[in-house]
Amino acid sequence: MKRISSGTIGISQGSKVLFSDFADGGPMWTGQGERETRHAVTFKEPFREAPAVLVGLAMWDIDHKHTSRGDLVAENVTKKGFDLVFRTWGDTRVARIRADWTAVGAMKDDDDWEIE
Repeated sequence: MKRISSGTIGISQGSKVLFSDFADGGPMWTGQGERETRHAVTFKEPFREAPAVLVGLAMWDIDHKHTSRGDLVAENVTKKGFDLVFRTWGDTRVARIRADWTAVGAMKDDDDWEIE
């Protein structure tokens, strides 16, 4: 369980089209086996510590003739951002993906004391 000790909670949200490989014959559409796309997300304001990040598919366009396989995760989460990662494998053909994300965590407060 993640405990938030600050009285100031921040919520940051975004949406990102990760790729449109059907348009240019990219590897998610034409490739085979393990494939991955990774995008760095930077928060507009840093959190006090690494927030909880929830990611979800907002749109996916896939070939119905092949098995649908996908893995969407937030990796390397820090107080400043994270990596939004989509993976597929086997014969899956993915034309495009849009992912939404929400980060929730403690924020610095104007009344906080910081000793350096």
